[in-house]
Amino acid sequence: MQLLDGKKTSADIRVELAEAVKQRKAQGKKIPHLAAVLVGNDGGSLTYVNAKVKSCEDIGFESTLIRYDDSISEEALLKKINELNEDPNIDGFIVQLPLPKHIDELKITQAISPSKDVDGFHPQNLGNMVLNLPGFLPATPAGILELIKRNGIETSGMHCVVIGRSNIVGSPMSILLARNESPGNCTVTLAHSRTKNLGEICRQADIIIAAIGRPGFVTAEMVKEGAVVIDVGTTRVEDPSRERGWRLCGDVDFENVAPKCSFITPVPGGVGPMTIASLMINTLKAVELKGL
Repeated sequence: MQLLDGKKTSADIRVELAEAVKQRKAQGKKIPHLAAVLVGNDGGSLTYVNAKVKSCEDIGFESTLIRYDDSISEEALLKKINELNEDPNIDGFIVQLPLPKHIDELKITQAISPSKDVDGFHPQNLGNMVLNLPGFLPATPAGILELIKRNGIETSGMHCVVIGRSNIVGSPMSILLARNESPGNCTVTLAHSRTKNLGEICRQADIIIAAIGRPGFVTAEMVKEGAVVIDVGTTRVEDPSRERGWRLCGDVDFENVAPKCSFITPVPGGVGPMTIASLMINTLKAVELKGL
């Protein structure tokens, strides 16, 4: 069993991006500027956004964090998004999800200019992904592809089971892995919590990607010997033994599944850092596409 170390791989990517920023500075080109909008005080979201800001600092990007109370109106948030769309100094920006219930997340996502949508959630960027046209790939699936590629994992002809059909991870992941590219060329089964005989389907998989948001959902009985298992889940579960009173738990029963795997991602330290690395790659790409 080999750990797919997202921390190490993302650190390698940060070094590469930092070198690209140095070259841009030397050539008098624009330094990429990423803005993040955070609504409310959700602990997980705050930790995640802070990690993105820290990555910008490490690489040499400019960054701006914009915070609002969860009482902000949808209208006011849309107004801010429009300002960011029009600001020539901001190359890409994200609105951290989830949002308060009184705000329509789809409406917010659609309001972001596709040319600044570095999270890759806008329908135009998702459509470009489906047609294999230029655009921004969703950050988490793109990060998983990069992790697979940099660890030399063979995907061509393999059977991949993706558990979870969200527009952020599961659905785009299934499309990207089915494309005639490397990594790619998989035969993909897109499954979910209501899939019949899920255990039997998973046991046929060479690669399992779990993105269902249920701690420990994938058990050892669902995994064949030598499979590659990628765990996207990050759920906070109570843990009185920890000082903070909780720990992060993935969708995979790591302790029992790991001995059967050829490769497996840990939680934390697997997919999470790669999502942030992809966001940074997209931010540099946003400047390059504008020719600045």
